[in-house]
Amino acid sequence: MSFSGSTAGSGTTRTSLEFGRTHVVRPKGKHEATIVWLHGLGDKGSSWSQLLESFPLPNVKWICPTAPTRPVAAFGGFPCTAWFDVGDISEDAPDDLEGLDISAAHIANLLSTEPADVKLCVGGFSMGAATALYSATCHAFSQYGNGSPYRVNLSAVVGLSGWLPCSRTLRRRMQGVNDAVRRAASLPILLCHGTGDDVVAYQHGEKSARILSSSGFQNLTLRTYEGLGHYTIPEETDEICRWLSANLCLGGT
Repeated sequence: MSFSGSTAGSGTTRTSLEFGRTHVVRPKGKHEATIVWLHGLGDKGSSWSQLLESFPLPNVKWICPTAPTRPVAAFGGFPCTAWFDVGDISEDAPDDLEGLDISAAHIANLLSTEPADVKLCVGGFSMGAATALYSATCHAFSQYGNGSPYRVNLSAVVGLSGWLPCSRTLRRRMQGVNDAVRRAASLPILLCHGTGDDVVAYQHGEKSARILSSSGFQNLTLRTYEGLGHYTIPEETDEICRWLSANLCLGGT
């Protein structure tokens, strides 16, 4: 599918949304980090939990939730699992701020019960990556888009084949907010994107990285994979494992 050519706004009744099953991959070694990993549009948490279990990161606990089933504008209002409503990925398209806040709050709630000495992270693929990056901005501002306090202290964010929601307002919101700039600068972010992606075009990932960097997220790495489509490959997952091990100072890998 392609996200282009649609308009957002499917009129979902938010109170009726229920998140699906959450799958947990427990650490095989000492528990040093917990990562909430978010699937893409129309997928479910179990699809990623099987792959993540094979990662050589014995000190990581993976939490793989499943998004609510809701009407999605990109599918003409047809319901599927989605972290928020989306039609067109562009600066002119409306952002589903309410849907983003609801999903970011669900992620924060999953992380809120983790031990105090464990590092907390968010990552995802496609729409899951977009939600993870939105959580990164909530971390920087210490609040959700609706102004409610965001109380999770993130240690790292990973986004594969995704994009940055609310990109057109980020730079303006960051200006003059010193605490937000400081938190943004100290948050490691890894973005990976393939040049052959025909679902979320590479230009969206590249532009998202540029906007994040210019807004103050200076500890950002963009990895480009020549010819890679809207999927992941061992070369990419190996890079994720190396990056997480280095940035989270994980032992036993």
